[in-house]
Amino acid sequence: MSPEEVKARGWKELDIILITGDAYVDHSSFGTAIIGRVLEDAGFRVGIIAQPKWDNPEDFKKLGKPRLFFSVSAGNTDSMVSNLTPGLKPRDKDAYSPGGETGLRPNRAVIIYSNRIKEAFPEVPIVLGGIEASLRRFAHYDYLSDKVRQSILADAPADLVVYGMGELQIVEIAKRLQAGEDIREIRDIPGTVWKMEVKAWKELKKGKKTAKEQNGQEQDKREQKGERESVSTAEEIARDVAEGVAESSAKFFKEYIEIPSFSEVSQDKADFANAFRTYFMEQNPVTGKGVVQPHPKTVIVQNRPMRPLTEAELDHVYELPFTGEAHPFYPEPIPALEMVKFSLTTHRGCFGGCAFCAITQHQGRMIASRSIESVLREAKKLTEKPDFKGIINGVGGPTANMYAMGCKSWEKKGACLDKACLYPRICPALDTSHKKLLELLHNLRNLPGVKHAFTGYGVRYDLALEDEEYLEELCAHHISGQLRVAPEHFSKRVTDAMSKPGKEVYERFSGKFAVLNKKCGKEQYIVNYLMSGHPGCTLEDMIEMAEYVRDHGGYTEQVQDFTPTPMTVSTCMYYTELDPFTGKKIYVARGKKEKAMQRAMMHYMSPANYELVYEALEKAGRLDLVGNAHNCLIRRKNKFY
Repeated sequence: MSPEEVKARGWKELDIILITGDAYVDHSSFGTAIIGRVLEDAGFRVGIIAQPKWDNPEDFKKLGKPRLFFSVSAGNTDSMVSNLTPGLKPRDKDAYSPGGETGLRPNRAVIIYSNRIKEAFPEVPIVLGGIEASLRRFAHYDYLSDKVRQSILADAPADLVVYGMGELQIVEIAKRLQAGEDIREIRDIPGTVWKMEVKAWKELKKGKKTAKEQNGQEQDKREQKGERESVSTAEEIARDVAEGVAESSAKFFKEYIEIPSFSEVSQDKADFANAFRTYFMEQNPVTGKGVVQPHPKTVIVQNRPMRPLTEAELDHVYELPFTGEAHPFYPEPIPALEMVKFSLTTHRGCFGGCAFCAITQHQGRMIASRSIESVLREAKKLTEKPDFKGIINGVGGPTANMYAMGCKSWEKKGACLDKACLYPRICPALDTSHKKLLELLHNLRNLPGVKHAFTGYGVRYDLALEDEEYLEELCAHHISGQLRVAPEHFSKRVTDAMSKPGKEVYERFSGKFAVLNKKCGKEQYIVNYLMSGHPGCTLEDMIEMAEYVRDHGGYTEQVQDFTPTPMTVSTCMYYTELDPFTGKKIYVARGKKEKAMQRAMMHYMSPANYELVYEALEKAGRLDLVGNAHNCLIRRKNKFY
């Protein structure tokens, strides 16, 4: 991170410099750390500039000029998610900054960082990566500006985007630049996005008309005129050129699909939905094709997705020599590290298909898992840390019980395009056995030095219901009093829009959870994550949720207002008011007042929300829920204070 550290390594220059909007934490839960360690493992000299000042290029010069390229990331989250609340107000804490300090990264960090680099080193290639670049790779709806923005590669002065989990791509790019290739000629790596000149695109489009068709038309014209003379040399040359262009064009359009242009999707919401549906369906590393989207001054070309890492590759990545600590430069702790320092990542991907989640578009629907032996080796290293207290506080991450699950069809055709794995019901072809996960959990809790290995969140409860042995083991050994789950809503209309299981499945789970905890002699509770303002959700739906919470308990502070983040199905619905897969209209709460009323319904007991809750009930014609009866949500105002 400093010239002194470069000198201490005995290096005269760096090969690659990574720019990140997060503080630098050398832990495998942080994308910059993984990419840095993977490149180092491949033999490259890597420097990191974390949270640079962006008002001028000076901070971007402090490690000198990299020999190969700069790689730019906003960090573990989109910079606007890091900086702003769902109501677009500045956050009062940044979990990825020292001491939680705010203001250390700009909005649109990837674009701003790239511009500063270009000012400092105009000739050095720039590769974009991380979730901000990955999910803004096509024209996308931008919540902050409330409009469709261009692909980030059209706005940033960069050469390539690495999308998805980028280990294989970034090493391939580095090796090819090392071998002397021009960054502008690196156009065939899966999991990358590149730019084509508008002129070249127009030539390809013209080439769709084959030389045979052209010659046939010319022959028809000559026959109509009674001309039978032989073709001249000039015509032969023209024909050969046309055939060559047509051949190149035919090959290109066999591998790539064109979607509506930026001009079209920014002016027509149906075109936006159509474009989204197309690239969503091509997010398959086995059968997916490349996707092309013309922009006014460039053409954005996405290659097909990169394959998931194999078990051996994933093991290798997570067993690289991470220190698990923040860089010594920081005098204050990094809050995000405190949350994950003693956690274990066991796999990647998600076949859950929740409409509001971007994991599908970033990590893919197919699960790639580590071996049990690898996870245990990492756990053993945790036990050797001086500040380890015997508790592993998270096993598995946001899809905790999908470890080692899969489908026989994935190898040959990837995840199905015509149906989801879990919605509206669990696909019978999906292997939902928790057997390997149970083996892993058993070994973890019996590892010397480990007192507890908790899975406090990330459990997909519809999957857990498929394996009672897992659920019983979870209750008996792997919950620390509370299990956080995400029903998100209790209205069928809303859970259908979210592609989530309905309340009936949740009730089966909560009932089974209570029975098994009683059997284990434990007093443990479910904490629900709930959401307001999701596309399809009306005031009536929020009142239904409030009544459900009133009748069944579970009043919780774990709530959020829907935030439209790029490249999710829900964001497409929010912007277009259309379901991109059916074309049907969908209701969207847009106004600040209605969104505030929806959110207030989740905390209807709070005195601070009384006026909003009353107004929501009045607007929905449900003043029967105001009063002193047992089923009322709030009292009448004159009785309230």
